[in-house]
Amino acid sequence: MQTDQDDSRPPSDLVKTSGAFCVLVGVTGSVAALKLPVLVSELLHLPGVDVRVVTTEHAQHFYNPEEVSVKVYCDKDEWEMWSQRSDPVLHIELRRWADLLVIAPLDANTLGKIASGICDNLLTCVVRAWDSSRPLLFCPAMNTAMWQHPITAQQVDRLKEFGYVEIPCIAKKLVCGDKGKGAMAEVSTIISVIKQYIQPTSEPSPQT
Repeated sequence: MQTDQDDSRPPSDLVKTSGAFCVLVGVTGSVAALKLPVLVSELLHLPGVDVRVVTTEHAQHFYNPEEVSVKVYCDKDEWEMWSQRSDPVLHIELRRWADLLVIAPLDANTLGKIASGICDNLLTCVVRAWDSSRPLLFCPAMNTAMWQHPITAQQVDRLKEFGYVEIPCIAKKLVCGDKGKGAMAEVSTIISVIKQYIQPTSEPSPQT
């Protein structure tokens, strides 16, 4: 006998296109989040790539959602989607949909959460449920003084121990006026790293 959970279907925006490589972009509350529209645009120029975005609440302060040409999911979407057992769970559906997760930027707060296993919003729930056989890339971004705090290196190393791949931050003059390391890697660098992981997904096997 089927259970009601067997009737769950993914939301229409998360039905995978045959042959597409699905990239999920996580964006957190760093000023570098203002580069999200450019990052998404560059990803969509890659052949066969489909893109969705998961944003934290604080990240929304830094970019205009009207400039992002793909579906952007936030915390309220998770709770609005689920009301009974047969409804899809958004952070699980996003995990199933994505072939690769890139968090760009990864701010100090979310870095600390992921390193500690905290999952108190949609993005950190996706990370906690992530399929470790699929790539997870992270792009740290924070003030130089925050980057130099001893806990930062420990937390970055912890993420690497989980099997996640760092796209290192760079040194430049930050928006706050400080000069030094802590700026998110350039979008071109992020795209270059992602391209190394892109491969066509296999066609679904015919039912016998």
